Amino acid sequence: MWVCDQWKDYELLDASDGEKLERWGKYILIRPDPQVLWRGVKNSPYWKKSDADYRRSSSGGGSWSENRLPESWTVNYRDLTFRIKPMGFKHTGLFPEQAANWDWFSDLIRASGRRVRVLNLFAYTGGATVAAAKAGASVVHVDAAKGMVQTAKENAALSRLSDAPIRYIVDDCRKFVEREIRRGNRYDAIIMDPPSYGRGPTGEVWKIEEAIDGFVSLVSGVLSDDPLFFLLNSYTTGLSPSAMQYVTELRIARKFGGRSDAEELGLPVSETGSILPCGGSVRHVF
Repeated sequence: MWVCDQWKDYELLDASDGEKLERWGKYILIRPDPQVLWRGVKNSPYWKKSDADYRRSSSGGGSWSENRLPESWTVNYRDLTFRIKPMGFKHTGLFPEQAANWDWFSDLIRASGRRVRVLNLFAYTGGATVAAAKAGASVVHVDAAKGMVQTAKENAALSRLSDAPIRYIVDDCRKFVEREIRRGNRYDAIIMDPPSYGRGPTGEVWKIEEAIDGFVSLVSGVLSDDPLFFLLNSYTTGLSPSAMQYVTELRIARKFGGRSDAEELGLPVSETGSILPCGGSVRHVF
């Protein structure tokens, strides 16, 4: 497991009864988490001191209760700064466990000695974009949600990267990649963080278990002749890192060489010392 244990502004305080207790800067949040299967061990005193508690609705969705949070605030990871803004579907705008991947590919980019061109697909609020740009890469950031792309721009500015070579694209990721293939544009590194389920701009359904093999194969068409890395993430509980690794070995390694490693991502729980699994990743180095 790749464990992210270098945060100072984020802490996973405790986890029990389908919920996790987190500190984001100075604010304490309670959020549901499907990986928290154990019950009856809410030992941290901060369970009774939270600033907001996300509760699911029986009719779908949910909302923040007992909300004493500001509209937004910032947290730092190393030399990066991000805006945290609780959203309607339990999200905060950042996945803290991904910092383990940020550190990994940032080291690769810096050690390469060249300007690495990165394509970040399903790029959300730009955690990976900001980390790659800070390491010296040029980045093309693609997400279908205009609001998320705007937040990514804000995160780049907060990290003093307003003038960095980042190109922001609001578009369907598949359609963008298809156009890049036709244009002959190539990238030295690709980061993919696809959703478990979604709908495209014309209503087409995306289910990661059904779509990921074909999409990874498509994306391999924009890798350069001298690629550096390929990173694939998933938060889908039923899709194991090993299954994703099999896909990358078929569609990436056989064509370009290199090696893949696949692991769960995890965050340490302060109260117990155990690690909470938070999805999985495949890291491929050429």
